[in-house]
Amino acid sequence: MNKIIIFSFIGMLGLSSCAVIRPGQVGVKSRLGKLNEKTVDAGLMFYNPLVSSIIRVPTRTINREMSMNLPSKEGLTIQSDVSILYRIDPTKVTTVIEEIGLNYDQIITSVFRSSAADVCSQFLAKDMHSGERRSIEMRITELMNEYLQPRGFEIEAVLMKSITLPKGLAEAIEMKLEAEQDAFRMEYILAQETKEAERTEIKAEALKQQMIIAAEAKARVIEIEAEANKLANDKLSQSLTPNVLKMKQIEALLELSKSPNAKTLFMDGQNPFMNMMDIK
Repeated sequence: MNKIIIFSFIGMLGLSSCAVIRPGQVGVKSRLGKLNEKTVDAGLMFYNPLVSSIIRVPTRTINREMSMNLPSKEGLTIQSDVSILYRIDPTKVTTVIEEIGLNYDQIITSVFRSSAADVCSQFLAKDMHSGERRSIEMRITELMNEYLQPRGFEIEAVLMKSITLPKGLAEAIEMKLEAEQDAFRMEYILAQETKEAERTEIKAEALKQQMIIAAEAKARVIEIEAEANKLANDKLSQSLTPNVLKMKQIEALLELSKSPNAKTLFMDGQNPFMNMMDIK
């Protein structure tokens, strides 16, 4: 009896096997061509190799690189190296296998070619070589997700890594950029010269104001001195009364009489007039 149990267990082991689902993968069991709705993220999956198989589907981010000629709004052809970053939604792995299959890379590239052509044809060639490139990348990503997200794919980003413009256009853009730089340089020089002229004008105006203030101050000083002299003369005139003048005349005659030299004095009897002569 024990031998029968042992042989039965060995037979069951021989009819079963296991598969390892690694991180970044999802395992789906297919039994007689029918997919099991239950998936395994990572770990072991036991199955009967006679009637079942394990399908491993990556759910990590996949980088799909490709080169493509993109049309521009003016009808030019722009060559670009592109990276498409996408991943499969783990909850829709069964849908991807049933509706698209495991050769889904062709679907991604086909949708990208159509979306990129639609978006790039709305932009000028120079826009793909400028800051508008980010807008182009985002618009292509949005357009691809509109079609692919319901089918279990998520486009994380579209990266236009290099842009090769037609030779004539590249030279024209370079010449335009040089002309713009020259224009900016001239604007800068003119702005500096304008500022220098303004500084000179302000300096001259300040010097003019200083001269006006100095002249006004000098005129005020002269006016004050004239007023002071007038006031002094007025006070002197007020102090020179007839009595004071007579006293001054008497003092002058007294001083004159003390001189040892002979003098001749002529007087009119009212206001003395003195004519002094030295007699040798």
